[in-house]
Amino acid sequence: MIVWNGMERYPRDAAPVVASVGNFDGVHLGHQAILASVRAAARRRGLSSLLVTFDPHPLSVVSPSHRPRLLQTRRQKLDALEDTGVDGVLILEFDAEMAALGAEEFFRAYLSGRLRASAIHIGESFRFGRGRAGNVDLLCRLGAESGVEIVGVQQVVAGGEPVSSSAIRQAVEDGEVERARRMLGRPFALTGEVVRGEGRGRSFDFPTANLDAENEMIPRRGVYVTESLTLSSRHPSVTNVGMRPTFGGDRLVVESHLIDFDDDLTGARIEVRFLARLRDEKRFSDSVELADQIARDRAAATVFFAAGGFSAP
Repeated sequence: MIVWNGMERYPRDAAPVVASVGNFDGVHLGHQAILASVRAAARRRGLSSLLVTFDPHPLSVVSPSHRPRLLQTRRQKLDALEDTGVDGVLILEFDAEMAALGAEEFFRAYLSGRLRASAIHIGESFRFGRGRAGNVDLLCRLGAESGVEIVGVQQVVAGGEPVSSSAIRQAVEDGEVERARRMLGRPFALTGEVVRGEGRGRSFDFPTANLDAENEMIPRRGVYVTESLTLSSRHPSVTNVGMRPTFGGDRLVVESHLIDFDDDLTGARIEVRFLARLRDEKRFSDSVELADQIARDRAAATVFFAAGGFSAP
């Protein structure tokens, strides 16, 4: 997959493409369906497939107070897009100048002109241009005038509900990581560097990797069955997201206990995938009571994994 950062880096002599356009935060099942449609059409036409996306999120420019917390880091998003098999990603810098473009201006400047799009596949709820005034109907009219085929892709439903980035954000915020997983098509994951903690877990035989998460979205406080990826290996784990109330903590931490793993991961980069929620965060009377609960959490996670709870590779 080729990534172009900015229209100025996109080849002026590039061949026509079959494209899609949008934020694609989360690269969820709906996004994957759109890109599968793009790729299939590109193969039929003998062309390359391309996603046009934006950085930063448009709302960070037009309405910062309404900007959503993103589901993925930039690296996670690009990795997920590469997994879809799309040939290229063009990342446009969304700034005040782009925000001021009307729908027709945006179409002619970025889609039908420089990109020479042969076809554009978009979701049914797609909006574009100043004030989000452009919709699928307008895009179809503009496409017909410019010789660009416009294909609307039906919204995907998972677990009985329409899949959307906003629905996944709400699921993560509520700690409903299994619901988020159904809509994403993979577990919600945090990534970052392991930093040195206070060492309390190791003192009662439950060492933890303390994650300095790079993500904006963090699951609701509580204890989760997770799998932690490090050094190209996957490890069953139990992860606490919370304030460490038993010890009077005053900041949110993400700490994972990797089952049957005792190496020091300080300084390593890991990914923690959230598979199931076990319980709410709780304050215990002392470290002995806490250790007993962690042992029960670890036992519950062991049963989960024994039943085939790992995510797909």
